Amino acid sequence: MAMLLGTSMNSQQITLGGKFADAFTEVPLPQVKVSIESLFAETFSKSNGEFRLELNDIAPGEYILKIDKSGYLLKRIPISISSEDKLMEIILLQPDPAFEQIHQNTISLSDAELLSDESEFDNIAGILQSTRDVFLNAAAFDFSQTFFRPRGLGSEYGKILINGLEMNKMLDGRPQWANWGGLNDVQRNQVFSNGISANDFQFGGLGGTTNIIMRASKYQKGGRISLAGSNRSYTGRIMATYASGEERNDWYYAVSLGRRFAEEGYIDGTVYDANSFFVSIEKKLGEKHSLNFSGIYTPNIRGRSAAITEEVLDLKGRTYNPYWGIQDGEIRNARLREVKEPVLMLNHFWSVSEKTKLNSSISYQFGEISNSRIDYGGTRLNIANGQHSFIGGGANPDPSYYQKLPSYFLRFENGQNYEASYRSRNEIIADGQLDWKSLYQANTVNSQNSIYALSEDVNNDTQFSFNSNLDWNLYDNLKLTSAVRYQNLKSGNFARIKDLLGGEQFLDIDVFVQDNPGEISGLSAQSDLKNLNRLVAEGDRYKYNYEINAEETEFFSQLQWISKRTELYLAGNLERINYQRTGKYQNGIFSENSLGASEIPEFLNFGIKSGATYKFSGRQNLEINTGYLTKAPGFRNAFINPRQNNFLVDNMASEKILTGDISYRYRASFLNFRLTGYISEIKDVTEISYYYADGLSGLERENTTAFVQEVLSRMDKKYYGLEVGVESQITSTIKLKSAIAIGEYIYANNPELSLNSASFQGSLDYGKANLKNYHLPGGPQTAAQIGFEYRDPDFWWFGITLNYFANGFVDINPLTRTVNFQQDYDGLPLLDYNPEIASEILRQEKFDDYFLTNMVGGKSWRIKDKYLGTFISLSNIFDTFYKSGGYEQARNSNFRSLKEDLDRESPLFSNKYWYGQGTTFFANVYLRF
Repeated sequence: MAMLLGTSMNSQQITLGGKFADAFTEVPLPQVKVSIESLFAETFSKSNGEFRLELNDIAPGEYILKIDKSGYLLKRIPISISSEDKLMEIILLQPDPAFEQIHQNTISLSDAELLSDESEFDNIAGILQSTRDVFLNAAAFDFSQTFFRPRGLGSEYGKILINGLEMNKMLDGRPQWANWGGLNDVQRNQVFSNGISANDFQFGGLGGTTNIIMRASKYQKGGRISLAGSNRSYTGRIMATYASGEERNDWYYAVSLGRRFAEEGYIDGTVYDANSFFVSIEKKLGEKHSLNFSGIYTPNIRGRSAAITEEVLDLKGRTYNPYWGIQDGEIRNARLREVKEPVLMLNHFWSVSEKTKLNSSISYQFGEISNSRIDYGGTRLNIANGQHSFIGGGANPDPSYYQKLPSYFLRFENGQNYEASYRSRNEIIADGQLDWKSLYQANTVNSQNSIYALSEDVNNDTQFSFNSNLDWNLYDNLKLTSAVRYQNLKSGNFARIKDLLGGEQFLDIDVFVQDNPGEISGLSAQSDLKNLNRLVAEGDRYKYNYEINAEETEFFSQLQWISKRTELYLAGNLERINYQRTGKYQNGIFSENSLGASEIPEFLNFGIKSGATYKFSGRQNLEINTGYLTKAPGFRNAFINPRQNNFLVDNMASEKILTGDISYRYRASFLNFRLTGYISEIKDVTEISYYYADGLSGLERENTTAFVQEVLSRMDKKYYGLEVGVESQITSTIKLKSAIAIGEYIYANNPELSLNSASFQGSLDYGKANLKNYHLPGGPQTAAQIGFEYRDPDFWWFGITLNYFANGFVDINPLTRTVNFQQDYDGLPLLDYNPEIASEILRQEKFDDYFLTNMVGGKSWRIKDKYLGTFISLSNIFDTFYKSGGYEQARNSNFRSLKEDLDRESPLFSNKYWYGQGTTFFANVYLRF
């Protein structure tokens, strides 16, 4: 235990001093945060590990000194302050072995969004380094492998900042993890605030706020090299990082390089090719000013995978992925996601006085995100009776397409083709992958135009951001934080030909717009009436081309008061957001409303939140947070179908969010416990989905199938539950821990549903969708853990956790919960509709409960002043089979067609699922010097 020494001085000003070092290597530690828990008094240690904390007008008494550094165990030391300065002996900080566990695993798990085209499982925003909290530790590592969402919230409700600048995308409000992936070593210094609790950077989000500090002067001097192997997202990784510490003339720099790669990950055909570059340079301009430049570039390519039906699962297993095939002896995935978006950032830090700090930042981000797919809408020229028309297009090349499955040939009760079904089954079992050769052959035979082409959907963004943040300690126990933020985005969106697959050109028309059966003609099929029957080559834009201009301005202010017994805060914000679409093409169907500028929807948002903490003692406290805020939809949910027209969602509104939580905490040397209850209501949510639907009412009998844009509006959601985290240090080497999440996340009303499509004029309004009390999708709503950890004095450790998951639900199809489900094509009631059978058909599928067992371990060695370590994690060691997510297919939208399909032994359009990974490993060895 550190000893306290004293020297005299007057009672009005006390100075605490000391020095920090690594307990293992005894190397001095810079950037250790030192603070007094009941005061707004803090400082950081210098490059030599020394610190001085000035305390003005402090009353004599007992206080808690909090010592915090990322990657090290938190220390809380009781100290007695009188009228004398206090000098502490060297304080040795113990490395936190769990930090390596969380740090290595969550960064790779953050790429889980790539499993879904809609990024619905990107659920770990804000908890990357929350190892201080037992529950969040479990959520970040053990629970997140099942796509568990803390409090049921997606990452659009959390905020991710780098050096105080927000990184969430204006498209959908979600952070783009790939923009900084693979830079683990320089992302270790993070500040996280849970939920809507107070933070020093901005108003924050419902799901918490994380600020990743990437300043050159904040890194410990030295280097780190690491090698890793895994069978998860990637198979190999190498990283190298070096930070200079303080150089001559007050210069600092830090660089980090990384590479991750895999021919395929755990899921078949999921190629991984990612590089990461980071540089930061900082110059101290005297005692008060510091200027820091940071550059981040992480180009990466990932192969996507697909959800599959149980029929496909039985044929191919849970690692099956239909998006790839063999070409020239190598794996080629047709669905690649490529991200190339550099970030340039300049930060100015100004210590105006001892009590006032101003941080002003600008950033510029540019580049593109592309998602490839096979376009089978190519055409052949048809000449008949001297007239020219086009015949389109190719067959769907997806090897798991329903018309290629055994069940398709058995779909009729009379006339089942067992031979074709048997052949189909054998073909899929033997191969079942994308046939690249046949696509090239089809294009070679058709010498005029390609039938198939590899296309890319591209987002080309240019964004400028500004943020200025003021911290003003009005008194030692009263602080004012204010910030102003501005973002301006120019987002180009278009389709682009990536590969003509052996062909010479591709005709840019819509093959699904047919004036005569089997033929395409007329102006309606044109993608751009300004360029009729345009022929495009590789690299050309086609199909759609539009630009989104978005602008956001926010002002935030927060007042915090703190004493030995009580902490209070009050915060508010004002925000203005607007979007505008500008069409570059005049679409043949929407000729009146596709070219040129749209109307400008504008959202004026505000928020207010408040919280209090009452400390019964230094060991236990009670914390309450409550807030009301409004949140604008991302522009993805503002425009109904921006690829073809300027139409906006009718009566669009900001979401209204009311939330509150209450926590009891107990902290002692032998026991750490937190119990939290929370409730959140989100009203007026708007969501837009895209799919093919069959059996639409209100249309002509021969035209009840369409590719539609479904608009769900005025939708309310409710989230409530409990979180429990407890750990007990049984002995100096043995720790027991447990975490429990019990949640209920449901639709709280019956929202409005309408459909739009290029296949019919106007909008189909089906009124209310009966969703109330259905469960929201997105991972298990109940999770529990019990774990054991052993930490040996000789610097090796291991741990094991048993994790239980329950109450996961499939994502329902809202259209089948509308009046359309009961109606025939002409809008009249279905005569064979049976309410009891319908109720059973529409029952939401609940996934089976399951257990997962994980193990982790590591060992460290001291080599003079260097640090060699290894870390290994094993997940799902008993290879448990489970569903991690899924959705109802929307093809059959009325009672008759859905019942007919479900009555089959193998339905054609049964639910599709994502399946959890079996036994996986991650092994890492690293050297710090």
